[in-house]
Amino acid sequence: MSVAIAEKPSYELSSWDLSELLPEPTEAILSERLADLEKKVQDFVAVRENLNPEMDPEMLLNIMGQYEDLVETIFKLGAYGSLWFSADTQSSAALTYRNRLQQVSTDVQNRTLFFDLWWKGLDDDEASALLPNSAHFPDQRHYLADLRRTKPYTLDEKSEQLINTKDANGIDAVMTLYSMITNRFEFTIEVEGEKQTLTRDALMGYAQSRQPELRAAAYQELYRVYSQDANILAQIYSNRVRDWYNEHVVLRHYSSPIAVRNVANDIPDAAVDALLEVARENVHIFQRYFALKAGWLGMEKLRRYDIYAPLAASDRKVDYQDAVAMVLDTFHRFHPEIARKARRVFDENHIDSEVRKGKRGGAFCATVLPSLTPWVLMNYTGRVRDVATLAHELGHAIHSMSAEKHSVLTQHPTLPLAETASVFSEILLTERLLAEEQDPLVRRELLAASVDDMYATVMRQAYFVHFERTAHAAIMANRSPDELHDLYMANLQEQFGDSLEIAPEFKYEWISIPHIYQTPFYCYAYSFGQLLVLSLYRRYQEEGDAFKPGYIKLLAYGGSARPEHILQEANINVTEKAFWQGGFDVIRDMIDELATLEV
Repeated sequence: MSVAIAEKPSYELSSWDLSELLPEPTEAILSERLADLEKKVQDFVAVRENLNPEMDPEMLLNIMGQYEDLVETIFKLGAYGSLWFSADTQSSAALTYRNRLQQVSTDVQNRTLFFDLWWKGLDDDEASALLPNSAHFPDQRHYLADLRRTKPYTLDEKSEQLINTKDANGIDAVMTLYSMITNRFEFTIEVEGEKQTLTRDALMGYAQSRQPELRAAAYQELYRVYSQDANILAQIYSNRVRDWYNEHVVLRHYSSPIAVRNVANDIPDAAVDALLEVARENVHIFQRYFALKAGWLGMEKLRRYDIYAPLAASDRKVDYQDAVAMVLDTFHRFHPEIARKARRVFDENHIDSEVRKGKRGGAFCATVLPSLTPWVLMNYTGRVRDVATLAHELGHAIHSMSAEKHSVLTQHPTLPLAETASVFSEILLTERLLAEEQDPLVRRELLAASVDDMYATVMRQAYFVHFERTAHAAIMANRSPDELHDLYMANLQEQFGDSLEIAPEFKYEWISIPHIYQTPFYCYAYSFGQLLVLSLYRRYQEEGDAFKPGYIKLLAYGGSARPEHILQEANINVTEKAFWQGGFDVIRDMIDELATLEV
């Protein structure tokens, strides 16, 4: 009698399948979907005449149900466009579809805006009487209560409609231009006597080369290409900053440009200030690390080119299939349910992992609806860092799937908590690699790579936000692009001190950072998430299996409760500088361990 042995799943580099969002982007199918959307919008607009403070709370719940259905429809159509365009930024068809859906989305926003404005316009007693029962309808209750947080910053209906239209044809279009300009960049580098033309992601693989001249060449080529359009890209940034200030500070009366992001994240200004201050107070930790790393590399002093240089002697490449298997197994060891969720991304072909010309650089996870497995984009080149990126983006997907029982309105966590599962997943992978490695030289490389990532995720991101604060003020004071370049160099000099040498071309680094263009002040979410997870991971080390139910519960919240409430359950107070210092202390301990490793 023969026994069938289950074959090991095969994971190949691939593009993704978007057919769950739209079978095909044909005019016939799109017209049918848009007609369905239009009917839902008309039905929702018809409820306007029924809105009044004395209405039955049950009627409000029915209206919310209609709204959720409408949101799900527009999210699916819009996601198809943004994901198609990300997979091929040079496709005119993808760009046309995406632009069309952006216009449709703006129209829908304008026509349905009345509901948000009516709800925010109620006084507190009226709103309280209409709020759904928290036990039976927690998502709807939280969403409605959360809407009222922005009541002080909300304008009249006509003004809000004008802003939506302004964004669609103004700043959103300018941000699309930034993406199109920078995604078409090609970079040329000479490797072993042969010239290669590369995407940005492939080029930056050489920033981790073992050859110092290749590391320098990669950065020099990156900023040579960006510098050619420096004035255009600086002007685009200036437009973003002025639009941000005029809308949010002048019209909406936010207290500062960064307060807009803090309110959106539902994080107190005091917490963000504490985080950024503590980061500034701890620059010496990484400055010490860079001095140590120079010695390990046999250099008197690091150059900025060298901060991500690997330490061991082997150019390790990880086959994609092995990388996927390793990440899934790491998740399984932590909790089988976590691995099962991650596997769905592959089983449903929701990952675009291959490197292609015209494909968006970097990596992201896109959550569309609670009922759909998220989509993951990355550019896998075989580096160990790519394995960590895979774990990171799958962590985002796991977070979303953990919250899939919630409404489309409350599934997404706010930005600082959105990094929790992604960073935790990365740490799980790193700890697994360290535990299995016997060679002290390779252990040092792994630990150093982890500290490199801590720098990139914590200090680098915090200093982007320090720069943004300075740059927003400078632009409103009519400072020139050259002055912005100088401000950025001063930012780098404060961050690195005397620990390394900074070449002059790094003054162009800021124009190459998409986040400061697309989502101002977003970057502190990475610092927040990393330091939060370091605290959680230390607790996991102390508590073992007893930690896991609480962690899974934290993920399952999604965005269905205020971040403060979710974190209070974990006994975390983010307004205390001591909490943030605790995260830096973990990093310091890692550097101490590195300093004492005998190799």
